[in-house]
Amino acid sequence: MLSACGGPDARAPFTDSHAPPSLTPRFFAPEGWGWGLIQAGEAPAQRYGVASPPVTPTAQVLILPGYGESAEGWFETAQDLVGAGYTVWILDRAGQGGSGRYAGPRDLGHVASFDDDVAVTRALAVSYIPRDPRQPLIVIAHGVGALVALEAAEAGMPLDGLILTGADFAPPSQPKTPSWTTKIGLTAFRAPGAASWSAQGPDAFGLKQTHDPRRGFVQLAWQQANPELRMGGPSVGWLGAATGASNGAQAHLADSGAPTLMLSPGEDELSRTAARTRVCHALPHCTEQLFQGARPAMHLEADSFRAPWLVAIRAFVDERTHALNPLIQQR
Repeated sequence: MLSACGGPDARAPFTDSHAPPSLTPRFFAPEGWGWGLIQAGEAPAQRYGVASPPVTPTAQVLILPGYGESAEGWFETAQDLVGAGYTVWILDRAGQGGSGRYAGPRDLGHVASFDDDVAVTRALAVSYIPRDPRQPLIVIAHGVGALVALEAAEAGMPLDGLILTGADFAPPSQPKTPSWTTKIGLTAFRAPGAASWSAQGPDAFGLKQTHDPRRGFVQLAWQQANPELRMGGPSVGWLGAATGASNGAQAHLADSGAPTLMLSPGEDELSRTAARTRVCHALPHCTEQLFQGARPAMHLEADSFRAPWLVAIRAFVDERTHALNPLIQQR
């Protein structure tokens, strides 16, 4: 309906992307990668991607990126995990990446709540990801993606393990706005101080999310080559939604029965570091592993940090696989 007036719909989902000429193949999609769309009710469709190894997979891994990221920024990690024998799924967050938008301009990060993220994550797990009793479903969530993962787990999403990496339980505070602004939809405007997307960045390296300038440039490179993926600062409504999701997830931590691995960067704000430890202690089955000196985007970090981070992920996934099927240990 939005496109009936003529011209392409700037809010429509985007189901393909062009590889940036500035990147090498190690940052491209895994072999056999395919895109799909999934929708919750009347909400805009969300984009997901999937690739499987050439042999029978030993696990299903679902990645939930953080704010401003798209699946493309996780392609190198997806290649590594597919190479380890896992089927890898990546779900673009509601209102960002290749998913449909709730409001314009397209680079505005806006949602009214994280409910659609939670609903689609659960639907993907129940209706799209094949369930084999020998293959655990492991969710890897980064940044505020951890809030979606926890809320889904607390709501009974069937999963066998949860990995929270660089989790952000303390999103930026919501600017004070009059209550009437919500009623007339003014929360869909960019938050004060938040900038629109810029080809000059800053990228993840410039934002001190990683020590590696090459990997830190990857997400920006994909956005430069694909305007549909561009993401600037969030809306007032998104900040409120993130705060609500954070409060909601942390209020029901005891309801999450999934074994959880908290992968924490050593170089981060004290408030975020303390929040991760507090959340892990409150979860029924959680182990925290600290990567001293690493920055929050550990999937984009220098090899000295990223290599042991990958080892920790593979060890957790394999442990959950063995817990489901002890015979696998004899392979």
